Parts: sequence; structure tokens; C-alpha cells
Amino acid sequence: MSHIPQRTEKDCLNCGTIVQGRYCQVCGQENVVPHETFWHMVKHFLYDITHFDSKFFDSMKYLLFRPGFLPAEYVKGRRVRYLNPIKKYVFTSAVFFIIFFGFLRSTKSVELEMDKILTQKERNEFIEKATEKLREDPGDTLWHRAMTLLQDTNTVLKGRDMVPYMEQVIFIDIGGRKYRDRKQYDSLQQLLAPADRDGWVKRMLQYQNFKMRAKYKDDPMAGGSKLFDTFLHKLPYLLFVSLPLFALILKLLYLRRKRFYYADHGIFSIYHYIFTFLLILLVLSLNKLSDFTGWGVFEIISVLLFLSGGVYLYLSMKRFYGQGHGKTLLKFLLLNLGGVIILTFLFFVFLFVTVFQI
Repeated sequence: MSHIPQRTEKDCLNCGTIVQGRYCQVCGQENVVPHETFWHMVKHFLYDITHFDSKFFDSMKYLLFRPGFLPAEYVKGRRVRYLNPIKKYVFTSAVFFIIFFGFLRSTKSVELEMDKILTQKERNEFIEKATEKLREDPGDTLWHRAMTLLQDTNTVLKGRDMVPYMEQVIFIDIGGRKYRDRKQYDSLQQLLAPADRDGWVKRMLQYQNFKMRAKYKDDPMAGGSKLFDTFLHKLPYLLFVSLPLFALILKLLYLRRKRFYYADHGIFSIYHYIFTFLLILLVLSLNKLSDFTGWGVFEIISVLLFLSGGVYLYLSMKRFYGQGHGKTLLKFLLLNLGGVIILTFLFFVFLFVTVFQI
């Protein structure tokens, strides 16, 4: 409740209803004078912040140490004392991805090797390749020039120097077959029987391969890095889309439990995702700490914590749905199987979308 003076008039300024008390019984707006002093605004702001913090940390205690408790409380209607799960999901996921992209993920997702000096092993591999090419075509001037460069030990060669001699880059591997360009691909497709030709999806991906190859011909590693980073920034959307599908699996698994509505499974899923964000954040932090200190104990702890996520989900399901160990274990396994299938499907869908945004 604010400390702003109550209006003498009883008509709600928001909906016009005659108010019986301090708050409108229809829309819930407080019937106070509309003009606030600066001090009232400051106090209101501080109250909102501290109120949010207290609810957030109180909820966090139950979330971490009492699996399944918060969704069970929400379904029972006990909601005022805890932070709203949707607000908590938005806040937690935002913090997770800010930290993930800003601190925990390496700034070089895909290491660019165009400016690295070739090792002797890499030079030898190129020499073997040049020898094979010259055996096939002794008059190939391109590979004669490559052989001269590679055999001159006084010449320092970098990855960028060898781009003209690299195989055609395949950014999305489709069936493992390589094509020189779109023209060759279309010609070979026309020679095949209609039933044996690539479908629309494969054909579009091949075309995009040729487009990316032309765009990044001077630095193919940069193309791979761009593809990886663009896809990585779609992870928040991928997880958000997967959440209602995760809830749908739960709905199907507990179809005979009529007292649980789809929204109840959704609330359970939201709390599970919040916990997963926190768990992954902790695991990644420990891995980073292990890299920084060189202490393997942090890696061991991170692995154990990651595995504890499965135990947490099992205990959450048992508490929330109230079934025995056997049924809960079976549904736990089916839920994880369904989750893997959904995430795999969404992975390829989002990867497909990413390819056409490069």
C-alpha cells in the first residue's frame, strides 16, 4: 500500500466503478490522488525494487532446495508470497544470456586460422595434395606454384596464403557430396531420375552453400564463425519455443491426471527451465574457473552438478504430480527422451533459418 492520500471521490479513475474501499474491486487500482510528489515516486520505486528482491530470493531458496515445491504452491493458489514464475523466467533467462554471451563464452567461438602460420605437418599435407593434383594434371600451373611455395622452407606461409588451394568449403554438409558450383549441381541433378533428385530443403541448402562460398571465398573460417555465432544468438528463442512443447509432453504423460491442466504443466516447465538456467550458469562458471586456475577439482564438481539436474527433475516430478517412484521414473525417462527429440528437431529448424540469414 502506498502512502499517497486517498481520494474523497469514490469513482475509480481507471474504470469508473464506485470503489468500496481503498482499492477498486473491479480493476484493483488504488483510489489515491493522481498527482504524486517526487518523494512519493522515489519511495514507490525503492519499495518495488526491495519487494522484488525479497520475493526473488525467497523464491530462489525454495526453487533450489525444494524441487517441485514452487509449482505445487502456484497450482494450489498460494502465489502472493512468491515472485510470479513468468517474471522470474524473463529475469533469469535475461541474466543467463547476458552472462553467457558477455563473460562465459569465448570471444572466438570458431577459431580463425587464416592468419596462423602453417605447421610443418600442415605444409606436408598440402605437399601431398599438390603431388596428387600434379599427378592427375602435370600441366596445372596453380599447383606447380603451390608446390614451389610449399617446398621453399625460407618462405613463411599462413592459412590465408593457401586459400586458393583449399577444397571447396562446405558450410552445411548435405550428404557429403561436393559440387564445384551451382551450375554443376543443377546439371547433375537434371541427369538423375525425378525420384532421386534432392528435395526442396536439400536444394535450398545447397544453393545457400554456394552463396556463402562466394561471399567468404577469401576467408572461409570467417563464414563458419558467422554461422556459428548467428545460430548461438538464436538459443534464447529456441529454448522459449521448446518450453510449451516440453509442457505438452508432460500433458501427454499425465493425461489421466485430470486435475492437472495444460497451464499447470506449463508452470512446472517454467520453474524447471529457471532452475536449468541457474544450473548451467553455475556449471559454466566452474569450467571457466577450472581453466583459469588449472584445478581439475572444479571440472569434477561441474560434472556432478550437471548430473544433479536429472535428480532434481525426478524429485520435482514426484513432488508435483504425487505418483510413486516406479511411475515417476518411467515418465522421467520418457520426458527426457521426448525432450531430446524436440530439441534436436528445433536445432535443425533454427539452423536452417540461420543459414538463410547469413
